[in-house]
Amino acid sequence: MTLGEERTFDWGRGWAAAGAFLATLILLGMVVLVAMSNKARDAALDRERHAYDVNLLTRNVDATLQRSQNALGTFVLDEKAATSGNIYYSQWRLAGEQIIQLEKLVANDRQQSRRVDQLEYLYRQRGTEFATAARSVSRKSGTTAINFYYAATQSPVGPTLAAKLTEIADSERAALETQMAQTQFFSARADRLTDYLSWLGMLAGVGGIILGSVAIQALRQNAAARSEADSEYERSLALEQAVAERTRELSVANESLKAEAIERQAAEAQLRQVQKMEAVGQLTGGIAHDFNNMLAVVVGGIDLARRRLNGPRREVMLHLNNAMEGATRAAALTRRLLSFARSEPLLPERVESSTLVAGMSDLLDRTLGERITIRNRLAADAWPTFVDPHQLENAIVNLAVNARDAMDGFGTLVIETANVTLGANAVGDIQAGDYIRFAVSDTGCGMTQETLDRAFEPFFTTKPVGKGTGLGLSQIFGFAHQSGGEVGIESVLGEGTTVSIFLPRTDAPASTVRLHPSMQQRGEVEATVPGARILLVEDDPRVRAATMGALEDLDYEPIACSSGEEAITLFDSQTFDLVISDVIMPEMTGPELIRILKARRDDVAILFVTGYVGEGETDDLAGYELLRKPFTVGALASAVASALMRTVSESRPSGGAAAAG
Repeated sequence: MTLGEERTFDWGRGWAAAGAFLATLILLGMVVLVAMSNKARDAALDRERHAYDVNLLTRNVDATLQRSQNALGTFVLDEKAATSGNIYYSQWRLAGEQIIQLEKLVANDRQQSRRVDQLEYLYRQRGTEFATAARSVSRKSGTTAINFYYAATQSPVGPTLAAKLTEIADSERAALETQMAQTQFFSARADRLTDYLSWLGMLAGVGGIILGSVAIQALRQNAAARSEADSEYERSLALEQAVAERTRELSVANESLKAEAIERQAAEAQLRQVQKMEAVGQLTGGIAHDFNNMLAVVVGGIDLARRRLNGPRREVMLHLNNAMEGATRAAALTRRLLSFARSEPLLPERVESSTLVAGMSDLLDRTLGERITIRNRLAADAWPTFVDPHQLENAIVNLAVNARDAMDGFGTLVIETANVTLGANAVGDIQAGDYIRFAVSDTGCGMTQETLDRAFEPFFTTKPVGKGTGLGLSQIFGFAHQSGGEVGIESVLGEGTTVSIFLPRTDAPASTVRLHPSMQQRGEVEATVPGARILLVEDDPRVRAATMGALEDLDYEPIACSSGEEAITLFDSQTFDLVISDVIMPEMTGPELIRILKARRDDVAILFVTGYVGEGETDDLAGYELLRKPFTVGALASAVASALMRTVSESRPSGGAAAAG
């Protein structure tokens, strides 16, 4: 068309375009309808599969609970924790996981979700009933465990739980029937629409022929647009070059950032090493000072006693008592370090909370001094807890000493016991349940936020070098976690601090009392079996000489040697009632020696002596008496008598009686 010509409308092309547009709209509509029908059918199928999954999972939960109950019954009868006991625990945990899966499956169904919540509550009730029987079996309660299991099987919770599973399954079954009907409906509609779409496709083919002519006209127009596209292509090439150049610049910048990151990581590693060396320096300074003080008491006391051997007996005993106290404190510090390192095994027993704290009054008075006022707020109905009493006493004493230092030796100290029920993570990462709270509060300087953040960090201390090792709170933290509890700190700068130890409530009977080895030295009674022949195997000559002297004072007949080979020779040539052996010796260890001697004579009594911590938990030492260094004559007498008595009791005939001298 040239300038000035009249613009005319091409009616043929217009009608073709309109027809194509209308056909396209119809085709798109049909496609949308088919897609919607298929989507509805797929959704119905998904809901149908969901109903099948829920039904299958409810049957699995029921079967798993039944297997767990059957395994518990077997566990109650045969008391084999490695077989039936493990099956019971694993099946019960599996049932819990299946209930959690069921809860996720029905999360979008309010009524089903409420039923699953009720099911979970019944599951926890059932678990409490079964756990009582399982714990009784673990404690070798015999008939009591069977009674608990029988009571659990007769409990209405079991049938109620099964009925709730049936209710959930029935509800899903009803929903399944509805979903199957919907699936059939949407499948039929999708099939009809597919047929319609096929006919419409045939019509679209005819329309395509018509549109072919229109396409020819479009090709002519495309030729004109191609030249414009070429110019656009040239511009795009220029743009790509610019992008590539920018990419190279960014790559160089990234390499520079990576190099900086590597340097920063190296600096951080160096900083961590410096912090480690700082912690070691703090630990070394504090422990060296404490040990030097204790050794000064020991060395000075022994030297003064030696100089005054010919003087008044009372003065000699005073210096010897001071030396013994210093040595005892050194041994206590060693136990504290090993306890911090998680090497010392806990010996838990049932502890009456308020009774233990009340019995520490004299100890705290002597430790803290007269300028500290101690007030006890002890709950009369405080729950018992199952922990190592020696470690708990140490924890309370450590907190009291920290409080005294925070108050500069003058102020009021409050020790409180209370029953508390906590939710999960209410304090630290504590589990939900009933706990006993031991709280020690002071009126001291309080803590800054920085100190609070690092309070449980090993070796961290705000005290000067020689005044503390930084192990107190970290040891308490480790003890609480080993006992299933938690530690919390509340502090206001300038007003004071409260440190709380939360220990779990226990239902253990009072008969499960076991003495901690360090507590055996309190009020020692030198029980002896006079005239017993003892073979002592100790590689350290000083320890060997001291132990020989102690055994002779106890009216025993000891013979000593320094190695396992010598011990075997002596054992073959003479008769002994007891063998006392060090655990760690060169060439042959104590357990290796005892295995050889037991093969020769099985009825000989055995007592192991060790200066290490943690060996009492090994299989080599299981079933034998164990005495830890350093020990007093009274502790040695008690251990020897226990070893001899144990051998006598093990050799008694069933139902008979024997007397031990």
